[in-house]
Amino acid sequence: MEYRHVGKTGLKISEISLGAWLTYGGSQDTDSTRECVSKAIDLGINFIDLADVYSGGNAEKVIGELIQEENYNRKDLVISSKVFWPMSKGVNDRGLSRKHILESIDDTLKRLNTDYLDIYFCHRYDRYTPLEETVQAMSDLVDRGLVHYWGTSVWTAVQLERAFWMAKTLGCHPPVVEQPQYHMLNRYIEMPHGVMETCKRNGMGIVCFSPLCQGVLTGKYNEGIPTESRGASTDWLKWDLNPANIEKVKQLQPIADELNVQMSQLALAWILRHEEISCAITGATKPQHITSNTQASGLKLSDKTLNQIEEILNNKPDIHGIYHPPW
Repeated sequence: MEYRHVGKTGLKISEISLGAWLTYGGSQDTDSTRECVSKAIDLGINFIDLADVYSGGNAEKVIGELIQEENYNRKDLVISSKVFWPMSKGVNDRGLSRKHILESIDDTLKRLNTDYLDIYFCHRYDRYTPLEETVQAMSDLVDRGLVHYWGTSVWTAVQLERAFWMAKTLGCHPPVVEQPQYHMLNRYIEMPHGVMETCKRNGMGIVCFSPLCQGVLTGKYNEGIPTESRGASTDWLKWDLNPANIEKVKQLQPIADELNVQMSQLALAWILRHEEISCAITGATKPQHITSNTQASGLKLSDKTLNQIEEILNNKPDIHGIYHPPW
């Protein structure tokens, strides 16, 4: 496993990391979760990404229990969580108000049975709360030692710039990392003057989620939708699971075969070609998924290979076009 700094900070995380969305504490039982987490740590993954809303808080609780039961060294792990989405019907139990942020961090730390988070993300931008209030609250968590760093998730370039300006104006700790969706079939962060450029200019790291497009880029949907797959049981893939994308994956498969790697490993290495990317956050329901994904760490693609991929994808954003993310 290779490691990268999160932006210009001194924090290092594994190039391939583990995320708990829709799985741990939810669709996966405790035993299978334990197997996946154990395999991830054994293979050098040190970053585990969570959110309070994942499985209604159960993801945080399950991971916290496993860390304690398996006696993992907390200092060896980088654990993140997020705040924004409603956790109850309470009118204030949502968003990025100071009240919700301060109450949410207490709940998250209790579920995880830890004294601090390494990274705390604002899970979306809150247009109903003054940005000044949000930046000050997140910075205060850093000052109190409850959070080492704070970041954002799915914020626009303009919103990121405003957060940096606000932090500088208030003398607060600025966000150091953005978590967007990014993969071969969704490249909106590459837009000129967009998220990737803004993060680089401000020294922010990028930890991208859904790097395999929820399994589309593994090739498992090339011949149809398997009965027990996510594509057969949820609506999350309704934008991406389409004939055009499947055809691209089919055309990419020979490139992976020529390099003697799996399609998923090619897709992850393609993401990690950018120095702005700190890691790719992968999900896993079986230990073998983690074994495969981690083999993408350190895999370098030649210019020839990258050009071949670009010809097939044919979706790079440019100054003359407008790229609309599918959400």
